[in-house]
Amino acid sequence: MEAPPPSRRQLLLAALVLLLVVVSSPCSALLSPKGVNNEVQALMGVKNLLKDPHGVLRNWDKDSVDPCSFAMITCSPDFFVTGLEAPSQNLSGMLAPTIANLTSLETVLLQNNVITGQIPDEIGNLVNLRTLDLSTNRLYGEIPTSVGHLQSLQYLKLNNNNLSGPFPAASTNLSHLIFLDLSYNNLSGPIPGSLARTYNIVGNPLICDANTEKDCYGTAPMPISYNLNGSQGTPPAKAKSHKFAVAFGAVTGCMSFLFLAAGFFFWWRQRRNRQILFDVDAQHMENVNLGNVKRFQFRELQVATDKFSSKNILGKGGFGHVYMGQLPDGTLVAVKRLKDGNAAGGESQFKTEVEMISLAVHRNLLRILGFCMTATERLLVYPYMSNGSVASRLKGKPPLDWITRKRIALGAARGLLYLHEQCDPKIIHRDVKAANVLLDDCCEAVVGDFGLAKLLDHQDSHVTTAVRGTVGHIAPEYLSTGQSSEKTDVFGFGILLLELITGQTAVEFGKASNQKGAMLDWVKKMHQEKKLDVLVDKGLRSSYDRIELEEMVQVALLCTQYLPGHRPKMSEVVRMLEGDGLAERWQASQRDDSHKFTVPEFTFSRCYSDLTDDSSLLVQAVELSGPR
Repeated sequence: MEAPPPSRRQLLLAALVLLLVVVSSPCSALLSPKGVNNEVQALMGVKNLLKDPHGVLRNWDKDSVDPCSFAMITCSPDFFVTGLEAPSQNLSGMLAPTIANLTSLETVLLQNNVITGQIPDEIGNLVNLRTLDLSTNRLYGEIPTSVGHLQSLQYLKLNNNNLSGPFPAASTNLSHLIFLDLSYNNLSGPIPGSLARTYNIVGNPLICDANTEKDCYGTAPMPISYNLNGSQGTPPAKAKSHKFAVAFGAVTGCMSFLFLAAGFFFWWRQRRNRQILFDVDAQHMENVNLGNVKRFQFRELQVATDKFSSKNILGKGGFGHVYMGQLPDGTLVAVKRLKDGNAAGGESQFKTEVEMISLAVHRNLLRILGFCMTATERLLVYPYMSNGSVASRLKGKPPLDWITRKRIALGAARGLLYLHEQCDPKIIHRDVKAANVLLDDCCEAVVGDFGLAKLLDHQDSHVTTAVRGTVGHIAPEYLSTGQSSEKTDVFGFGILLLELITGQTAVEFGKASNQKGAMLDWVKKMHQEKKLDVLVDKGLRSSYDRIELEEMVQVALLCTQYLPGHRPKMSEVVRMLEGDGLAERWQASQRDDSHKFTVPEFTFSRCYSDLTDDSSLLVQAVELSGPR
């Protein structure tokens, strides 16, 4: 028996219910009475005050009704903007007050740019904000009092700016604050150390002097972990007091767009599923994002690298081979296939370490785009660096000019400074050398392979037992004891400076002179005899500054002192390379020479002569001679 047709009253009731659903949809909540998306307007206000040399914000369109399609933007399931994440994009200009109109915003990551001006007072209106990172910019003025109103704030990083004045007294309201970094500004006044579990206020001369610096930072048992994936909660409901007729017209257009987008998504999903090929490790290949890090399928990287063809090898190192690849969208990438892919250590631990390393975001650090993990493989995916490594460029023609070499030295130093003193938890590179410093399109230094030793030493504690590094760059205490620290990296950086000066890698010099590890001894001898011109890469001829040459040699010799405690920190190295404090530090080192520990005979020549000639050697402590 057929059901009777619906009555007119039932049809009207159904239409009314549909209309109510449409009017209350998330899209309508975002629209103003004029049919304009309020959050799009707020973002356009931010864009208008920023200068964007690389065009990363080019798809921010003032006529759009969907801010969730904008680059660098994260949205909640309800289509509210929860994340503005544009670190290391060379953005300049000022931070617009209209950012405060993004009332559901939880994450702001604008670190390592060139943004200037003051932090807008209106930022205190972002009551849902949990992470605010404006570090390493050129902000000045006082920290606005309204920051104390951000009661949901957990991570606050304003370090490496030119901020002045006291920290807001209202900061006592920041009861959820876990991490606070105000280092290297010009702040004054007391800052309560109990404000956050982890805090750092060093480098503020009016608060911390050099003698009390150790009292100006504290550590917490929990590492910082930014939530780069967007919202953790549901934003509060917004008012929907719009005129019915205007809202109905706007919402109808919005719903039509959503239906079209949904249809396209399902078509794309079906087409993609037909293209994916699975192999025996398919159970390990689910596509997951960890923050900004994508999990690739092994098959994707096989296709991208032409099955890891030897023709695509960019380099070989102790951690594995690096292959050039091209993703389906045309993006060129570098794929590092780790040697011990089936090493001990669980999948969750590997993913955690990758995620932690991905949080180290700095213009002089190579960022991780993604990773792949199967039962037998560990692969990391990085952006492709068109100018290769410093080691390869030192061999190439034409030779790097002196100004570029100085810029590379300073850029690499800033990258290591970030790893050692501004990253939480800090990262020790353990293999600083010219082959691990890459050059971007503008020949700016980008430190790569940081954190790989940690990724592969799955069972390490804070003291490693496996010596990972390259012959000629390994600090003597690391060779003899297997214990590494940030001063181990400082030693490697000193050797890197000598490589930039001489145009030779430490291992190549050893082969040429038949004295492995002898570069440092030779440089010391030439410096004492005042024959620095002999050191310089012959490709430079006379195109260098002799005063700057002597200064760089002095920095290198300070970094490579035998005792770790005598070596400078990377923050001091950066200042010396910038021309601040080198003369005083060098004079002090010369005065203290007579009181220094006598260096044993075996330090360089004997230790290095026990190793093979492989420049990418990954050595284990058991293979080394010398005391344990």
